[in-house]
Amino acid sequence: MKFMNDFDYLKAGEVYVDAACQSLRPRPVLNALTEYYEKFNSCGERVKYSWGIETDKRVEATREKVLKYLKLSHRDYFVSFTLNTTYGINLLLSQLDGEQFDVVVTSDIEHNSPFLSTMTFAEKYGMERKILSRGEDGSLPVGEIPEKAVAVINAASNIDGRKLVNIKDVVRRVHKTGGVVIIDAAQAMAHSSDVLEKTEADAICFSAHKMYAPSLGGIVVRKDLLPKIKTTFIGGGMVDDLDKESYLLSSEKNPDHLYTKFESGLQAWGEIIALGAAIDWLGKLSKKEHKNLEANYTEVFEFLNASEKVHLVNREANPTMSFFVEGIDSHLLGEALGAEKIMARTGYFCAHYYLDKVRHLPPLVRFSLGYHNRPEDVEKIKKVMEKIV
Repeated sequence: MKFMNDFDYLKAGEVYVDAACQSLRPRPVLNALTEYYEKFNSCGERVKYSWGIETDKRVEATREKVLKYLKLSHRDYFVSFTLNTTYGINLLLSQLDGEQFDVVVTSDIEHNSPFLSTMTFAEKYGMERKILSRGEDGSLPVGEIPEKAVAVINAASNIDGRKLVNIKDVVRRVHKTGGVVIIDAAQAMAHSSDVLEKTEADAICFSAHKMYAPSLGGIVVRKDLLPKIKTTFIGGGMVDDLDKESYLLSSEKNPDHLYTKFESGLQAWGEIIALGAAIDWLGKLSKKEHKNLEANYTEVFEFLNASEKVHLVNREANPTMSFFVEGIDSHLLGEALGAEKIMARTGYFCAHYYLDKVRHLPPLVRFSLGYHNRPEDVEKIKKVMEKIV
């Protein structure tokens, strides 16, 4: 199968089911990263020689690809690059003018990134913090969102993949009542990007390493959010002029350089370029690859769901599924699976509040599949799980 040649480094018998943490990288992405380091390793936006010109061209192309991937307009949005989703959310909240809002809102199934950062944001401004319960379908109770709220919500859960199916209703409600919406898109970008398309959220934070690209973060920012930002995280690459006690931000001088508002210092140019390659790769996937992924995760879900000893958090099949097995410590089960070359995550997956305090569940095992998985991976999972359980 030609498609699987993109993951030819996987050894026989190795089954990687930890894509929710970080996806594997296909050959075109690895090649793009290597090409940068071997052929035009240079500092973007700082040099005039040919290597730097090539870097600038490809980095700008990646910014455009991110917007196109989400079906968002360059007229309304720009793309800045960061370390990861957590960094992006904190970068925004640490500079958002909280005096313009009354309450910060998040949900019960959030990753620790939004959960903790909304906590510190509320403490900083002495405002109320409201935690809303998501429906089994992933929806947020729109009517319970207060006015003038800063809403920080995931588009897809890293526990069971459930999506924010009413994301557009959430955005409309928050904007109508004078608030802003920051979306944690870490788990949505690779396999659930449809939920993000054409949304009018004020910012979308994502991690490239969860969408078949190198370790990198990104924030897609709505331009009219900028008046609500007080720039305090600042450094090289962000200013066009400087005096003893004053400076001129590049984002204020040039409307085409708004992305520098959140890009201090030297960027990960090679990783940004490789993200562009990952988006190209995702765009070229055929219906067959999409159907193969769906068939694989559906079969694993149905297999687990059929066992009386296996307790799934998921209500329906999803590439990401979490469970525990009666009478077996999940961490020991993870070690046993690892000994059979099945690589899965165990624990609370940085979602401690929901899994431990709300659901009172023991540590779990998480299988998160990707486009690299093959039918033989599914058969091995079933065979090994039957033997262990």
